Amino acid sequence: MTAAFDELAERYIAIWNETDPARRRQDIDDLWAPEGRYVDPLAVAEGREAVDATIAAVQSQFPGMTFRLAGPVDGHHNQVRFTWELGPESGEAPIAGFDVAVVDGNGRLTQVLGFLDRVPAESR
Repeated sequence: MTAAFDELAERYIAIWNETDPARRRQDIDDLWAPEGRYVDPLAVAEGREAVDATIAAVQSQFPGMTFRLAGPVDGHHNQVRFTWELGPESGEAPIAGFDVAVVDGNGRLTQVLGFLDRVPAESR
């Protein structure tokens, strides 16, 4: 089961880094349930189209930065949690947080709850 949670987190993070709009949307359609919901302190996205728009907006706000997992992935039943960072390819990441994701019986994301642990003042 741990390998499945690791793969889920890796696929999720890869979507946040995918800059090709068509490829990103295909990946979202593959991983997210149609009614999937993403919520963090700065955004609420309901449905695949809104999730895609939220990711595109974050990429536009932080050009050249990438997301990466920042620790082990942990999960049980139909939920998984993991920490992540957003920053330049090398060096310290100015933004960090953790997400808790819930999947349906088909392994698709139905909800992701994001928490921000470290955010520059001008990004809030």
